[in-house]
Amino acid sequence: MEESMNGSSFWQSWGTNIRENLIASLVIGLSLVGAVVVTVGGSPSQLVNSIVTGGMWALLAVGLAIVFGVMNIPHFAHGESFMIGAYVAYFVFNPLHSYLQDHPNGFLEAVAPFAAIFAAPLVGFVLGAMMERLIFHPLRKRTREQWVMNTFLLTVGLGFILINGTNLVLGPNFRGIPRYWDVEPAQFLGVRISVDRLVALAIALITIAAFWFFLRRTRTGRAIRAVSQDETGALLVGIDLDFIHTLTFALATAMAALAGGSLLFLFQAYPTVGLVPLYFSWFVVILVGLGNVAGAVVGGFIVALVQTMTQQFFGISWGDVVPVIILVVILLLAPSGIFGTEIKGVLEQ
Repeated sequence: MEESMNGSSFWQSWGTNIRENLIASLVIGLSLVGAVVVTVGGSPSQLVNSIVTGGMWALLAVGLAIVFGVMNIPHFAHGESFMIGAYVAYFVFNPLHSYLQDHPNGFLEAVAPFAAIFAAPLVGFVLGAMMERLIFHPLRKRTREQWVMNTFLLTVGLGFILINGTNLVLGPNFRGIPRYWDVEPAQFLGVRISVDRLVALAIALITIAAFWFFLRRTRTGRAIRAVSQDETGALLVGIDLDFIHTLTFALATAMAALAGGSLLFLFQAYPTVGLVPLYFSWFVVILVGLGNVAGAVVGGFIVALVQTMTQQFFGISWGDVVPVIILVVILLLAPSGIFGTEIKGVLEQ
């Protein structure tokens, strides 16, 4: 009798959650149907590609969401962090690859790509910390009026500076690689998957999981969450807001740079390479709700899947159009995003 009652209670609770989050449930359900359609109508490899891309969109969107949720900064230079990561990975990997061609070493050939990929977030972290301390920190100390609009204009200007500065110093040339690991693709359920894609997906998932653990299980992570919920309350209990803001911005920049370094084999390094990742990471953040870090992970895969379906059934030229149309329709039904996030700091501006 008790087991029957527990089972009934579980299904009632599950049904209540679906009704309370109807829009989110419909979007996720349609996305699962879309995954089946992509697999059956196209090929399993297309589904794999969308999963890899979704992992990177999620990685970018998590950084964007945490900056908005904690600091109320609509970061429109986030794509340039992706660009910087791609350049760093290229300039680290290219000389290593040239050296290994003249001096073959199996172990170094396996390790060299990781050195290039993880150099990107290290540089991104330092750059993010410097940008926050030199640009946003003085603005915060000077005035908090019209903060969202001021930082929006500031990040747009920062993006232009980074793009044109890169173009001036390095030129408009494309710098990329065909692959990190020159090995045969892996076989999984009859699908050939390149090692580069598998590693990129693993890096995205591990990084997101580690960041989630950091936010939930560490003292500093809980401090970041406290600042996002109530900045004044966090200050009253002794949390160093300056440190939290700098750390948050540095971590977000590092994650975007990691995405750029991991996808160098897909996105060559050039001054405007970050624009498309920027657009799609904003699609994700707006879709799930501004500042919703957990939702950004789900949204990244949803947007990548929609992108793949559009290219498969409508053509590559529609790849950016249909996701925007879907986003507009969803926002008409759920203005706060499919997970209903409200950002208190923005509403108070």
